[in-house]
Amino acid sequence: MAMASATPTRLPLISKHTSFYLTNCLPQTRFSHCTAIRPATNRFKCSAGGQTGFFTRLGRLIKEKAKSDVEKIFSGFSKTRDNLAVIDELLLYWNLADTDKVLDELEEALLVSDFGPRITIKIVESLRDDILAGKLKSGPDIKDALKNSVLDLLTKKGNKTELQLGYRKPAVVLIVGVNGGGKTTSLGKLAYRLKNEGAKILMAAGDTFRAAASDQLEIWAERTGCEIVVAEGEKAKASSVLSQAVKRGKEQGFDIVLCDTSGRLHTNYSLMEELVACKKAVGKVVNGAPNEILLVLDGTTGLNMLPQAREFNDVIFPSFAS
Repeated sequence: MAMASATPTRLPLISKHTSFYLTNCLPQTRFSHCTAIRPATNRFKCSAGGQTGFFTRLGRLIKEKAKSDVEKIFSGFSKTRDNLAVIDELLLYWNLADTDKVLDELEEALLVSDFGPRITIKIVESLRDDILAGKLKSGPDIKDALKNSVLDLLTKKGNKTELQLGYRKPAVVLIVGVNGGGKTTSLGKLAYRLKNEGAKILMAAGDTFRAAASDQLEIWAERTGCEIVVAEGEKAKASSVLSQAVKRGKEQGFDIVLCDTSGRLHTNYSLMEELVACKKAVGKVVNGAPNEILLVLDGTTGLNMLPQAREFNDVIFPSFAS
């Protein structure tokens, strides 16, 4: 049939499931025919609108929680960062005539930033000597010298960073520190590293005080593929758990036994004495154990880390107490 001349127009025809566009030819005298052309992409509607909304809200909450955690970390250092920012202002327009005034303000900024009096005086006097000797002639020079002084303090005594595990097996590593410092997490990370280096690792859940400590360490054991010894009863002593773990490590040929301990304040005498009992317990099983005692410190604690380190050192190594 011949089709009369006409101007085609597109009319949408919408069905329940699929949309089609039809070319409808409208002749001047009579209707000829309709031809269907390409189908549009199928459009599906999710009937579980409530579930979609739930997962959307859940994703948003997780994202907000992660953002909040990151902001909390940076806000913890905000005071120190603001105090140290004063140094840039002090050195921006520095000149030789203002040396004493600038160094006095620099000393104050370092003290407020928790550098401590001894370290602060050492840094400032070193800068003063270099300025008077003509080695530092501008603000940027002083700033670079300040950076190098701090870097030197952090690195000059940090040469011996390798674990001293000795030749006897198993080597015993005791993890100690105050509450919430990150001992169990640090132990898990250390186990992962040593396992990747080829060592056979046994974990000991010596934190018998905190309810979720053993569960947390069991998760780390599963993640790292290590074996673990946990307390058999609810009121088991930490020294007993560690002693059993070292015995098993010795009998079954483990290379390293990583011993977790309960968090304790360095000012609590009875809890510190319990730590001494843990040390003696593992020493009875393997002569010379523990090979290493690692003190875990929170970097945001500031100068309070020093008395923590001194107290733990005095209790665990009384013969080396200063």
